[in-house]
Amino acid sequence: MLYNPYFNLGQMNPMIVSSARGDVNGDGIPDNVYLTGVKTIDSPFIQKITLVIQDGRTGIVNYVPLESDAGFNPTLFLGDFTGDGVKDILISIASGGSGGIMFYYIYSYVCNSPKLIFDYNVFNEAYQYHVIYKDYYKVEVTNVTEGIKYIIDISTREQDYLNEIYDTEGKLKSPIKGFVNPLSGLYPIDFDSDGVYELLAYQRISGRFAADALGYVLTTLKWDGRKFALVNQSVAIWGTEI
Repeated sequence: MLYNPYFNLGQMNPMIVSSARGDVNGDGIPDNVYLTGVKTIDSPFIQKITLVIQDGRTGIVNYVPLESDAGFNPTLFLGDFTGDGVKDILISIASGGSGGIMFYYIYSYVCNSPKLIFDYNVFNEAYQYHVIYKDYYKVEVTNVTEGIKYIIDISTREQDYLNEIYDTEGKLKSPIKGFVNPLSGLYPIDFDSDGVYELLAYQRISGRFAADALGYVLTTLKWDGRKFALVNQSVAIWGTEI
């Protein structure tokens, strides 16, 4: 059991809920990386999730508290995202909400110094979208931040759904706006097989309500030396790119 100084006396002891092994500080020796947390009785919900890194050479343990530290199924992935030859630490936590929203952090730990290089909150706020229903069974999705526009054809949706929105000539009965949800997926993929991982981010496009899924915004990000920058973006519906 790892002692966690971020817990108060009297609280339930944290347990290891995820683990990985790899060189994350750059000294060439594999380190032990853990997520610890307090499990809720009779529930998969985990609280007080903390990143714990044990130096493989010295055995010294470092604790990194997370801003969003509660959720379901916390997991770790180690991979080089910055191109420095040292593995970084990707943390994923399911929020448990109906929208499938996820919490993601990526830490660099070179020279035993934790540096947050990806924060899901920063990503969610970085790109702003407009989702507007148009006449003739179209929905316009605009990435306002980047000035990118997509058109989704919803003419194949259920007739009852369309009848609620359009008249018999395909004109909108009233203005309708949708929205793009926060991150629901963030996947490390080495697109160019150079040993450095890029990120593929998924965000659900919703229509009149959250469960009214119209498609997904797919955003590819790559480390540019200072931050994860947008490489390309597309909109997909049920796996078919638009």
